[in-house]
Amino acid sequence: MTPLYEDNHIIIVSKRSGEIVQGDKTGDVPLSDTVGAYLKEKYNKPGNVFVGVPHRLDRPVSGLVVLAKTSKALSRLNDMFRVGSVDKRYLAIVKNRPAAPEGELVNWLVRNEKQNRSYAYDREVPDSKKAILRYRLVASSVNYNLLEVELLTGRHHQIRCQLAKMGCPIKGDLKYGAERSNPDGSISLHAFHVTFEHPVSHEMIDVKAPLPADPLWQSFNEIAEKL
Repeated sequence: MTPLYEDNHIIIVSKRSGEIVQGDKTGDVPLSDTVGAYLKEKYNKPGNVFVGVPHRLDRPVSGLVVLAKTSKALSRLNDMFRVGSVDKRYLAIVKNRPAAPEGELVNWLVRNEKQNRSYAYDREVPDSKKAILRYRLVASSVNYNLLEVELLTGRHHQIRCQLAKMGCPIKGDLKYGAERSNPDGSISLHAFHVTFEHPVSHEMIDVKAPLPADPLWQSFNEIAEKL
């Protein structure tokens, strides 16, 4: 957990792949508790420290997580994420080169709770939710391609599912069609850049997360720095 921005109302951190953002049935320590402990020690606060979670990242995904330090900020951030006023950009490493170098994907996703995965359809089907993202091919190596993804809706496993539907499963993402897992259990999806109006001060917040230390990610670092 690396703090990248902090003020009286919000804190933005970069999480490692494998961390959970909020407590679940595994009983593993969530990022929200880690941030709470960090704030408690930093400010020498007695009792519990408020840490609100307005959005989440899947466990195997790395990168930016925005957290609230006050209930006022949490309420407003919840609304902002719900209506899409937080600009979220991701980087994804895929093996297959997309047919078009950029485009907008529109699918209808159906979530299967038992399988903990989503299925993408080209048209509306029962229990489906519309999912929209834009992607852009920003770099290629001998074996892999780097996509920048702008998430326009926030559906379960949306980027993973829609890129797989396009024929470009994310490296390491066995659940959505990758050939093999990554050694550390991660998938090569990184929440890279967030831009939004501060929920209280109304200043513009613009934060980027460093790429993971993995050599493949680092081979794209020079490109990422220019995005």
